[in-house]
Amino acid sequence: MFAAMTGLLVAGCGSSEAPTTQNAPSPGSAASETPSESSSAPASSAKPDSAPACSAVADMSTREKVAQLVVVGVESGEQATTQIVRDNQIGGLFIGGNATDLFTGDALASVQEAADVPVSIAIDDEGGRVQRLDELVGDIPSAREMARTMSPQDVRQLAVERGREMNERGVTVDYAPDLDLTDEPAGEAIGDRSFSTDPATARRYAKAFGDGLLEAGIQPVIKHFPGHGNASGDSHAGDVTTPPLPELRKHDLKPYERIGQYGDVGVMVGHLTVPQLTDGQPASISPAAYRLLREDYDFDGPVVTDDLGAMKAITDRHSLPEAVLLALQAGADQALWSSGGNVAPVLDRLERAATSGDLSAERIDTSLTRVLRAKDACD
Repeated sequence: MFAAMTGLLVAGCGSSEAPTTQNAPSPGSAASETPSESSSAPASSAKPDSAPACSAVADMSTREKVAQLVVVGVESGEQATTQIVRDNQIGGLFIGGNATDLFTGDALASVQEAADVPVSIAIDDEGGRVQRLDELVGDIPSAREMARTMSPQDVRQLAVERGREMNERGVTVDYAPDLDLTDEPAGEAIGDRSFSTDPATARRYAKAFGDGLLEAGIQPVIKHFPGHGNASGDSHAGDVTTPPLPELRKHDLKPYERIGQYGDVGVMVGHLTVPQLTDGQPASISPAAYRLLREDYDFDGPVVTDDLGAMKAITDRHSLPEAVLLALQAGADQALWSSGGNVAPVLDRLERAATSGDLSAERIDTSLTRVLRAKDACD
């Protein structure tokens, strides 16, 4: 995230330092929900990709469509940020670092005025070492500290209050909470960003945090699918490998079961190589990882990649335009990069791929519909 924006985003994100069988329900199916949880946030009954497209989709040019599928990182500067939106009509912005100038003086309202379609404005305000509003409204604890010292009800109220601060400043999305499971030392790639190594505890606290954000009008994005907590290494520095998929199902993927109970959330897919799933590729550019999320865990909301522009698990393999294309081809709805820069080469590459058929019209329209619905921008 520029220098300060590089965290799993920053580590998905940032740091303020700088196939289911036909006869059995899938892990995320409504049939596996408990009555008490499903009554508060029922899972969608629609199968993935089954909902009709927004009528607005048909009126957009190819470039306008693919521009809606990218989220571009900015650090500060109302004028520069507004120009990026005006020139490219991108679908989303990610604000990394402590860009206090964009959080004051109605700066983000001015940015929105440059957009033909509302722009999603995302930050990664988790608490602890990954937060963005601390210089303006104070610190909140890390996930591990929340679970140690607070009740889920307390965490929900904390997230309500934090979400209202976001909302007042024009933020619409928070890349939080973190569903990763680990008891590793606090400063590691995930470390104290994890609520717990216990799936049930992590789920309970993450849901409380997400529910609070939703109450405040902020869309939570749970991360880093399919699980970074027991992976080797840090995807900012290079390739990261998780335990094999069967082991992830037994532990790291448990918080994603009955995913509909989290409500209207997004999911962030990490740059995680998963044995027996991704065939040596990071999950963020692996079709198999998106199929796992959509089919086995029955998720039909918007899915965003972790940072494609500042993490060596991706940048050592692909240029930014190619990484963005690969992610969208694989099944991402939004391709995120924190490094800002010239957006046009990325959109040029996507437009060429759409024209040649390498990025299908169906793939584009499916993701575009999800993105517009998440922004309440459907007709």
